[in-house]
Amino acid sequence: MENKDYIVVGRINGLHGVRGWVKVFSHTQPRDNILSYRTWHLLQGGRWVATELLNGRQQGKGIVAHLKGCDDRDQAAALMETEIAIRREQLPDARPGEYYWADLQGLKVINSEGVELGVVDHLMETGANDVLVVRDAEVERLIPYVTGQFVLDVSLGEGVIKVDWDPEF
Repeated sequence: MENKDYIVVGRINGLHGVRGWVKVFSHTQPRDNILSYRTWHLLQGGRWVATELLNGRQQGKGIVAHLKGCDDRDQAAALMETEIAIRREQLPDARPGEYYWADLQGLKVINSEGVELGVVDHLMETGANDVLVVRDAEVERLIPYVTGQFVLDVSLGEGVIKVDWDPEF
């Protein structure tokens, strides 16, 4: 199975107690949606390993989880900074006009004058709106993901995002 079959939805970033529970940083919206996936895939030794989520809950502003086979603090510590993914087919279909971040990564970005600005490296959340991080060989551009204003069109089939953005900015 290739990595394109997986969508990273979080990362193990801490320990919780002595019975193997871990703290999880979730990329899902809302944050606790990560708990709706009963099978997690953990990146271990360069490959994705399926692991069953036994239990989990929101704890303050974070998430804590208990995974099958992780029954003490030492086992949990061995999972620190491990990425958590799900299989792409576990995701519901995106609604029209909506896209998963993973689908936008790697798309070519072209402005309304036809100037190629680079490729979407990743996206980041700022609170006000999401931001496309677009890179080419020389520059990194941060383009607000605001449809109609800056993002004019997304074509997954063509692998292109058209934007209203000055190449000098």
